[in-house]
Amino acid sequence: MNTTDLEPKVLKLFLEVAPDVDAAQLDRAAPFRDQFDFDSMDTLNFAIALNREFAIEIPETDYRHLASLKQAVNYVRNAISGAAAHNQSS
Repeated sequence: MNTTDLEPKVLKLFLEVAPDVDAAQLDRAAPFRDQFDFDSMDTLNFAIALNREFAIEIPETDYRHLASLKQAVNYVRNAISGAAAHNQSS
């Protein structure tokens, strides 16, 4: 799955966690915490939503990779690619 396909899905999940955010005002590269009142509980809920939607494990040590929309999309893309490669080699 490429970034173009993935971003709308990740954004939708982010907006479910942060419904007060205006997607048009979102800077995709800037950390959520710098733009909005997005705390560690929101990050946890975002990670859980990504886990459910994409069936990827996100260890707490990787939450820093979910800091912005751009980072989150890249993380999910890499996690999906890694899982697919692992399944093909099994």
